Amino acid sequence: MRPIKELTRPNIWRLSPYSSARDEYSGRDAHVFLDANENPYNQPLNRYPDPMQRELKAMIAKHKQVKEDQIFLGNGSDEAIDLCYRCFTQPGIDNVVAIEPTYGMYKVCADINDVEYRRVLLDHNYQMSARKLLDACDKYTKIIWICSPNNPTGNLMDEEEIHTVLNSFDGLVVIDEAYSEFSQHRTMRSQLDQFPNMIVLNTMSKAWGCAGIRLGMAFAHKEVIDIMNKVKYPYNVNNLTQEKAIEMMRSTREVEEWVRTLLLERERLITAFSQLPICKKVYPTNANFFLALMSDAQAIYDYLVGKGVIVRNRTRVTLCSDCLRITIGTKTENSQLLSALRQY
Repeated sequence: MRPIKELTRPNIWRLSPYSSARDEYSGRDAHVFLDANENPYNQPLNRYPDPMQRELKAMIAKHKQVKEDQIFLGNGSDEAIDLCYRCFTQPGIDNVVAIEPTYGMYKVCADINDVEYRRVLLDHNYQMSARKLLDACDKYTKIIWICSPNNPTGNLMDEEEIHTVLNSFDGLVVIDEAYSEFSQHRTMRSQLDQFPNMIVLNTMSKAWGCAGIRLGMAFAHKEVIDIMNKVKYPYNVNNLTQEKAIEMMRSTREVEEWVRTLLLERERLITAFSQLPICKKVYPTNANFFLALMSDAQAIYDYLVGKGVIVRNRTRVTLCSDCLRITIGTKTENSQLLSALRQY
């Protein structure tokens, strides 16, 4: 790995971050707050949130088995994705490499930040090749993006191939594990201490059932997290989000039960899809969704919309022609989907 100074955008390395009022008294016992120009009424919403989300990070660190200073929290994973570009790439100069197909925000954020985005196609089994990813890199490549389990394909990327990339690339490798709770495989997050150039993304939107609170996580070595914290907005995670996330961190047994139920429903749906005449193939998945190759994805999608059932049409995505992506819902919702398809 190149020194973190070489990987960081020069103006970001030189940046003096904004110091909020809440940063300045951190660690002290205080009860009279006359420092932040807040309205003293309408408690508790009148107070700014903890800019470093200390209580929440302590709970996440324990649950995820990482150190608190290895955690970045943001407004969804998308904030962490965007910060990777803003912190570690120079517009108009640097480039990034990513598997294809994959989550679309990597490309959108590259375009916003004026950074060249290089796609490397997965094979016919939707697996990555470390050699092809590395061959796409040059001296201006700062980041490699790998989503595992991948969206929209649902499958895990081969761990040995990921290790090869991590051991061979001198820039940063971002592993997006948004769907990792639905997989029985060990996470890359659990290997964080082995790879100083790895950033692992996670979220409360999927297994935790909290898409509405917009809380994303990034795990990395402290020197990487410190750079991201320099650039983030001072109060990027609001009080309501922090409070709800803390509440959810105390409900891990309920979340585990949701995951077990969804995995059972996933198997039921996959079996049923495999028996539908209009389904040609269901691809292996380690997520809370699966990709299905249909006889005519657009026509079937339009039909389902007419029935009030919404799935994701991925037929225009690279390597996903005539594919629908099906999210696992409740047993009732899944049965309604199957009933509609059996009448197609």
